[in-house]
Amino acid sequence: MASYSVNERAVARARELIEARQYVLDSDWGEVQPRADAENAFLESHSWDEYADWHLGLTDGPADETKARYAFVYGDFRRIHRIGLIACMYRAAEWRHKEVELAAHDLLQRLDRLTS
Repeated sequence: MASYSVNERAVARARELIEARQYVLDSDWGEVQPRADAENAFLESHSWDEYADWHLGLTDGPADETKARYAFVYGDFRRIHRIGLIACMYRAAEWRHKEVELAAHDLLQRLDRLTS
């Protein structure tokens, strides 16, 4: 099983998006989660650092600037999605990636406090 560390830059970016009110509270993650073609299109006009900022986890092992390096996407490359944070949290919990789970949980709590 892969191991992951928290992408602190992505956590900071997610906080910025929350504070800037760049979020979607109600969406269908199966519909809005970026697919390979959306990832490729994003990378055509953005840097790998910008791509990384949308992923809460860094896969231990793969090199930077490869898709395999970045995991636990939480938004659609424009806005953070509440359900994306929930998906990250549950997927990380399922596979016992506690640090990523807690990072997603903290972001979800921040978003919910702001929007309650």
